[in-house]
Amino acid sequence: MSDNRTSGVLLHPTSLPGPHGIGDLGEGAFRFVDLLAAAGQSLWQVLPLGPTGYGDSPYASLSSFAGNPLLLSLDGLVSRGLLDPSDLSPLPDFPPNRVDYGLVVSWKMPLLAKAASRFPGSEAGDRGGFEEFSRANESWLDDYALYMALKERFDLRARARGAQGAAWNGSWDRDIALREPEALARWRRELGEAVRVQKVWQFLFFRQWSELRAYANSKGIRLVGDIPIFVAPDSADVWANRALFHLDANGRPTVVAGVPPDYFSATGQLWGNPLYDWEALRATGFTWWIERMAAALRAVDIVRIDHFRGFESYWEIPAGALTAERGRWVKAPGRELFARVKAALGSLPVMAEDLGIITPEVTKLRDELGFPGMAVLQFAFVPKAGGLDAGNPFLPHNHRSDMVVYTGTHDNDTTLGWYRGLSEAERDVIRRYLARDGNDIAWDFVRMALSSVARHAIVPLQDLLALDSSARMNRPSTVGGNWAWRLEPGQIDRGALDRLGEMTGLYGRSPQEL
Repeated sequence: MSDNRTSGVLLHPTSLPGPHGIGDLGEGAFRFVDLLAAAGQSLWQVLPLGPTGYGDSPYASLSSFAGNPLLLSLDGLVSRGLLDPSDLSPLPDFPPNRVDYGLVVSWKMPLLAKAASRFPGSEAGDRGGFEEFSRANESWLDDYALYMALKERFDLRARARGAQGAAWNGSWDRDIALREPEALARWRRELGEAVRVQKVWQFLFFRQWSELRAYANSKGIRLVGDIPIFVAPDSADVWANRALFHLDANGRPTVVAGVPPDYFSATGQLWGNPLYDWEALRATGFTWWIERMAAALRAVDIVRIDHFRGFESYWEIPAGALTAERGRWVKAPGRELFARVKAALGSLPVMAEDLGIITPEVTKLRDELGFPGMAVLQFAFVPKAGGLDAGNPFLPHNHRSDMVVYTGTHDNDTTLGWYRGLSEAERDVIRRYLARDGNDIAWDFVRMALSSVARHAIVPLQDLLALDSSARMNRPSTVGGNWAWRLEPGQIDRGALDRLGEMTGLYGRSPQEL
């Protein structure tokens, strides 16, 4: 991480405007980079970029290494000769301000399949580039591509029976679910073309992403990516690496991840991710984690590690529990893990998401590793008898320089929506702390973030546009309706950008001020 004061914006690419139902890595993304640069920003934070499944959550990806084909720019594929302009019309009646994932998938995936069928096309170097990409990424790509081809096949079988889908450890044939060698060989032969298509999509995704990243870097914008500490149970990661997780003989988790009751939920958060067998990982020299971090740092400039406290100790919940209330804290070898990762990869540009129940041991580990932690301004005003807890570490007067300050995160309501949902007594405390009347509360929080002594400040775009709760990205512990918010064309106000640029310079965060 840089020692300079920086600021940036949190916006997932799915939320970008555009004609094809979902934000992508095309013109809208490049235009957003230009807007960031014009406003003096130096960071663009995105959520995990992996392929999503049921629930559409980027934090429940089907792979920790792959990119989401839904983010591929169709216009970019047209420019490469892999689609014809006529292929993109007529357009479905996509809603302008949210992603209808069902509609997007049903329309876009056949177009991506058509592009893959035309690959490598007429562009010189496509075949060579694809083969080089496949060789360089074979450690994860071969298993991922087969997993996705198998998932498509078994999902079709499940839907024919009226089921939603088929998890590998629940509905696949037992021999391929458990990766018996004969089954692997047989299915690789039978699904050869489907496997190739999956690999082509990954090649095209990382080519488009690399072009976007290079453009952002040329404008002085560094990309901040996101690694969830845990992986989805129905994922290529778990299917291909069963020995690295606490699973039973059928591949089902014996214990699962979550957090105890907290700010977000009175019964805790039952995530359901399988937990790592850290002894098995240690026996491999933590190779899987080293490869995962290396892949992330090839894709982005800075990595935000979600739920960092789980590297010191994690909440272990028995499989089958209905809530996260019944569990136990289990120590994790975070110090040893990151020592191995640093030895393999060198200096790590990492932000640590250290929210939740943070103990002195977690803080000590984070500080030893030199990772800046997070301060979320909405959490600074958690009610307390007497009105305000002046010792709350998220209040600006308690900030440290080695922090990343946010107005809110993807899991929070927008600042305007959050403020409107507070009691009048709670709003009064905030107004008195800010010495403001609350009529411009989103920008009051933007100013509070940018003026902080925290070295890095990141603001969700929704707060820069002073949007209400209808623009919220996620509601933790709920399924359905999340991850869908999108910008409408022209919704980014020039006045908001000018205001952000002026404030960024005023508080010494503009590149020209560094």
